[in-house]
Amino acid sequence: MTSTSGGYYLPEPSGWPIIGSIGIFTLALGFILFLNEGGIGPYMMMIGAGVIIFMLFGWFGKVVRESEGGLYNDHVGVSFRMGMIWFIFSEVMFFAGFFGALFYMRTLSVPWLADTDLLWPAFEGGWPTAGPKGPLPITPDTPAAAGQFSTIGAWGIPFWNTIILLSSSVTVTIAHHALKANHRGKLILWLALTVVLGFVFLYFQAMEYIHAYQELGLTLGTGVYGSTFFMLTGFHGAHVTIGAIILAVVLVRCLFGHFKPENHFAFEAAAWYWHFVDTVWVFLFIFVYVF
Repeated sequence: MTSTSGGYYLPEPSGWPIIGSIGIFTLALGFILFLNEGGIGPYMMMIGAGVIIFMLFGWFGKVVRESEGGLYNDHVGVSFRMGMIWFIFSEVMFFAGFFGALFYMRTLSVPWLADTDLLWPAFEGGWPTAGPKGPLPITPDTPAAAGQFSTIGAWGIPFWNTIILLSSSVTVTIAHHALKANHRGKLILWLALTVVLGFVFLYFQAMEYIHAYQELGLTLGTGVYGSTFFMLTGFHGAHVTIGAIILAVVLVRCLFGHFKPENHFAFEAAAWYWHFVDTVWVFLFIFVYVF
């Protein structure tokens, strides 16, 4: 391990990457076996998930101890920020691919199919569509019937979830300013409210999914519309879950007195990620629910 005075901190060799790789491999193999009805699959998935959780606690705990021990200098801080910026950029590209798929289907492929003889003669190419010989959307001309589906209106749960996420961006920003002003009580209060808002969003999204499956006929099997709807909102929900957990961990660290007004990159990284998640939702609300 090199000295931090005038240099760059280098950690000692660690086995955590190997342990994490073993956990990911076990989880993936268990999932493959589960899909192929292998009896041991679910157990391997649980073991793999347990190894990953163990790795996360151990590895991140080591990083926290190094940070709180004053081992990181300004050069390390710059590296952390550059790494987080590139990570968020990769996530932007991740969602850009999904939004691109939605745009391609709605604007290009579905209208093109409507002008060809590849599908049935009555196919009109409107959106939403379940695709070739899939369920029809419920309209005034095609009332609800077996095998049909209905979309989720924008001004119900999606609208309130938008308000919740935008509010959470405000609360985490207030918490950040409180941290920089060294107001610990205010920091904990507003950060705790941010975590609560994140999990409230997830609760309402779960209720939305239940409503879609049980009452609207909208499922992953509802052709191209169902798959894109759940792909976009589901991956976003996964990111909200990860972000809420990260913020909860940061909150616990705040309760233990971690972070200083001049040194709190972990808090900043969590806030950046949360703002990214909120921004993606705004685009989702507009292009998935409104239009």
